[in-house]
Amino acid sequence: MTTHNQISQDNPRAWRNPWVIGLVSLIAIVLAVNIFMISLAFITSPGLVVEDYYEQGRNYEQDINEKLAAWNALGWTVQNDFPTKPKMLQKENYRVTLVDKNGQPLTEAQVRLKAYRPSDADADFSQIMTEIYPGIYETQVSFQLKGAWELNVYIDHGEDSYQTSSPVFVSAP
Repeated sequence: MTTHNQISQDNPRAWRNPWVIGLVSLIAIVLAVNIFMISLAFITSPGLVVEDYYEQGRNYEQDINEKLAAWNALGWTVQNDFPTKPKMLQKENYRVTLVDKNGQPLTEAQVRLKAYRPSDADADFSQIMTEIYPGIYETQVSFQLKGAWELNVYIDHGEDSYQTSSPVFVSAP
């Protein structure tokens, strides 16, 4: 014979039945995990959503074709000399060689290297590249996080501008 104070399947009081306790516990755990995940999503939001996505996407193909035509008209040759297997927290040289359409080094350009991390916008950084020889620009980069990155090189020379990008995977030291 069971008393009403024992936890048992035979107990007529709902809060003393293990099935009811288990079901309520399961629902409480699922709700707690969902609340935690939603809070985590808001707290650690990398902010990768573009605010004016509609305006940027309306003429996307036309914009790309115009940029490609302008870059082809410049006739510049851009050669990236980046480390093939960069390691996290190790400074390495990143070099870009620029040649104009006449085959001459492109000097006195403003060259900027931007490291973009698709999974975390807060880790992105940008560095100015300095001209070490005519047409050769260099900077030292140390990645603080391992994983996939995209390196964008922005080149401005007078009224002309050019952009190139390269994917890179940074491994642990």
